[in-house]
Amino acid sequence: MPDLKEQVLRTVKENDVKFIRLWFVDIQGQVKSFAITEGELEGALENGMGFDGSSITGYQDIEESDMIAKPDPSTFRILPWRPKEKAVGRMICDINVPGGKSYEGDPRYTLRRALQRMEKLGFDHFYIGPELEYFYFRNSACPEILDHGGYFDLTTLDGASDLRRDTVLALESMGIPVEYSHHEVGTSQHEIDMRYTDALNMADHVVTYRVVVKEIAAKHGVYATFMPKPIFGQNGSGMHTHFSIFKGDRNVFFDPKDPNYLSSIAKKFMAGLLKYSREMSCVFAQWVNSYKRLVPGYEAPVYIAWSKRNRSALIRVPQYYPGKEKAVRGEFRPPDPACNPYLTFALMLHAGLDGMENDYELSEPLDKNLYELSEEERRKAGIESLPGSLGEAISLTEKSDFVRRALGDHIFSRFIELKKKQWEDYRIQVSSYELEKLLPIL
Repeated sequence: MPDLKEQVLRTVKENDVKFIRLWFVDIQGQVKSFAITEGELEGALENGMGFDGSSITGYQDIEESDMIAKPDPSTFRILPWRPKEKAVGRMICDINVPGGKSYEGDPRYTLRRALQRMEKLGFDHFYIGPELEYFYFRNSACPEILDHGGYFDLTTLDGASDLRRDTVLALESMGIPVEYSHHEVGTSQHEIDMRYTDALNMADHVVTYRVVVKEIAAKHGVYATFMPKPIFGQNGSGMHTHFSIFKGDRNVFFDPKDPNYLSSIAKKFMAGLLKYSREMSCVFAQWVNSYKRLVPGYEAPVYIAWSKRNRSALIRVPQYYPGKEKAVRGEFRPPDPACNPYLTFALMLHAGLDGMENDYELSEPLDKNLYELSEEERRKAGIESLPGSLGEAISLTEKSDFVRRALGDHIFSRFIELKKKQWEDYRIQVSSYELEKLLPIL
């Protein structure tokens, strides 16, 4: 860390960086930030910077509000959309309480604890590769689309080609490798895929990605949104999340003798994910709008099953290619891009580790089209579904010993309280649907 701190100080001086933004996230994964000047940087790296935690969603009460934002020097980057003269850098922070102890309400710390549990079991890497989908609209007031393209369509330059290009360049300038960028299924829907990396780095990347996409869109005079279902009748936006565990450079999910090339560790991990998916739903799909996406159709993963081909199952196992042992992985499909990635990845890992430690048995794959099965057929096959609303998801999470243990009492209780308020605020609204359909006849 001393070498990293010196490197940050040197980079700031060499690149005329005047301001450094300190980033962290609240309990919902929304980025919070304040800026310091380069003159305060050395002290911030050494001791952190104090702030009022009572004003941050899900953090402290007013009588215990003093918090310390401790910058992680490995996350220092120069913001490419800000001026080069008197440039602006950023660092992602861990949150401490006075005295230096990690704050139990910090989502980044929650993920660190999950990774420590994995390391105690003898594994080194929880690799994550999420695919975040999003929409471009004319503005934030209404979902006015930019194009009528579909999946992999090459849209004209007055669509989003330049937007994606500039976004990819900005991501790469911030040290985030990109594998793909393309038009998605929905009109004006797009996707840029980051190369997989360790879970903590990837959670930082997801937070950064969302800021970059929005900033570059704003520079082009449009609005980017990660709202899960902004347009009725169109595909929603998901965050299909690829996952695997490594010991050193060996993928412990791979078994050459298994028909599906999945090791017993992989199967138990996946079984844990399936077992706890309903209880976790309130976290990986945390908004009332999330459940407008998680409905049958539109390739939405709502059925608690796994498959090698079926995209309506919660977990898909991508096809194995000989010689690509390191690429054997699962794909957890229900999270959406508006989740808190630190909490989502932490729950995924804890669920998988529970499966490994308790020898959970993985069900047989279901490769038939689950959409075409009747409700009676799914019931006979023992196929459950994710909750149908945030209200139902909250009630399941609130009773979950697993989620409480994984998140810790502080985040668990405050998250539930926050989501109950959101659900109640939504539930009591009178919608345009009710006015259009019911007012004329009742």
